[in-house]
Amino acid sequence: MTASFLRRVRVAEIEPVASRIKRFRLVSTDGRPLSEFSGGSHITVCMQSPDRLIRNPYSLMGSPTDPSSYQISVLKVDDSRGGSHFMHDRVEVGTELQISEPLNLFPPAKLARKHILVAGGIGITPFMSMMSELDALGADFELHYGVRSLGEGAYCRLLQTHYGSRIHVYAQDNGELVPLERVLGSQPLGAHVYVCGPKPMIDWALRTATLAGWPDENIHSEQFAAPPAGKPFAVKLARSEREITVGGHQSILEALEQEGIDAPFLCRGGACGQCETGVSACDGYIEHNDHYLTDAEKASGKKIMICMSRISGDSITLDL
Repeated sequence: MTASFLRRVRVAEIEPVASRIKRFRLVSTDGRPLSEFSGGSHITVCMQSPDRLIRNPYSLMGSPTDPSSYQISVLKVDDSRGGSHFMHDRVEVGTELQISEPLNLFPPAKLARKHILVAGGIGITPFMSMMSELDALGADFELHYGVRSLGEGAYCRLLQTHYGSRIHVYAQDNGELVPLERVLGSQPLGAHVYVCGPKPMIDWALRTATLAGWPDENIHSEQFAAPPAGKPFAVKLARSEREITVGGHQSILEALEQEGIDAPFLCRGGACGQCETGVSACDGYIEHNDHYLTDAEKASGKKIMICMSRISGDSITLDL
């Protein structure tokens, strides 16, 4: 996918659903149904701020069988790079936005005997559509949802009302934590576990599952992390003989897009591999922040994921 594959939508509804979290319902501006999607899918939302174009991925939450609208939830983050503040402060009912087509890098395994869903905070969002799909299929699943408090946990009561005993909520302010070792130790052979939430929680959950003997192919995770900030540096494009400056709060991909270069992307989170780019030279050290390249590929210094990774140094030359 490139930035050309976009569709215009209008915000039809905005609802505060928890502290610092709003739900947005999006409809097509041309009256045609939106594209169908599957549980766990996300879209990229394009936001035109005064100084730059922001593109953020958000999980689709509604029923995959209802293409009349899309629903996303956005957490307002204090150290936001602009996207969450834009959605909370500048978007209102009637605002028009551009979105990508749905993409699914976090689908439920069709042959799983049981599905164990583990969410932390805003990481609940991909599981909303996933549970809708699994429920319609009559699949066996349970959700374990960790929140700081019930006031900060989105959709807790809604989920418990709709899915009953399959929903387990743990509030930190009540001293409750997800008992993951016990949960993972009592599942049938052929079960799959899915994790979404803050990076420390994902790392803990993946480590716990591995130590509990779960095979890698039965462990799934998704994280939408923003590219980390750093010092500005230059990107030299070997084929087009151009040089572009990457700002301290920009990714390489964002800097290229700002200069009109339609670089390929899908997830914008360092997981899909679509934006993998060859490195011809690097005057510095590559800071790999992706989840796609192997340790050997990272150590070689010959590849970089331009949506998430940057350098500590003066310049990098890319095969573009």
